[in-house]
Amino acid sequence: MSWFRKRAWIYAAVLVLFTWWSMRKTEFEWENFKELSNAFVFLQERFLPGTWDIIPSLMDPILVTLAVAFLGTFIAFLIALPLSYTAAKNTTSNRFIYFFNRFFLSILRSVPEIVFGLIFVVVFGLGPFPAVMAILLHNIGVLGKLISELVEAADPGPQEAMKSVGAGRRTGNLFSILPQIWPNVLSHYFYRFEVAIRTSLILGFIGGGGIGQKLINDFNSYNYQAVTVEVLLIMILVIIVDLFGAFVRKKVI
Repeated sequence: MSWFRKRAWIYAAVLVLFTWWSMRKTEFEWENFKELSNAFVFLQERFLPGTWDIIPSLMDPILVTLAVAFLGTFIAFLIALPLSYTAAKNTTSNRFIYFFNRFFLSILRSVPEIVFGLIFVVVFGLGPFPAVMAILLHNIGVLGKLISELVEAADPGPQEAMKSVGAGRRTGNLFSILPQIWPNVLSHYFYRFEVAIRTSLILGFIGGGGIGQKLINDFNSYNYQAVTVEVLLIMILVIIVDLFGAFVRKKVI
């Protein structure tokens, strides 16, 4: 830590300089905060109160959004779980396979869902299927990276014990590591599921169906009170998924 203390002022200066540069590039000025009062007035006048009678008509788009998020993340999880073992150093003896899979996961992770969505909307047309594919591919990269790091950080003791009693390499890797990391794997999955719900909302803006498509249509037609209800329903859906994920993790742990 001594080397860090000696150079602390240099790091602080670089941080301050980078912060100043970022504020200049993004036009982050304190005068802009004075306009917040106007924004609050606009929200109060245009967005409140919501048109609550439209809730029954929003149930199907909400369920489509939930289905898109679930299917995309669940299939991604089923693919990423075995793939993560081939992208971890302690479970892959072949260096080529290790580096190839790490690179493959990085490629999928580096492409945002919105870019995948734009491509698949052109290929498959409008609807929820392009949104599912966009969420699926991106989350293979994200979950594969997260789970592979859990695999690498697992305690090697159980793995060595299983090998000592004659277990094969693959069997030993699976049954000695997976029980250790399973609670954290579930935690990562449910977090990505929450993110996917919000992502499916954005993908609806480009024709991915669900509540997002309804929201952008109402926004473009200045039906702001309907937008208020739709945003609140999305918030409630995310909270429900979060509570369900916490319940499952508690039962597993």
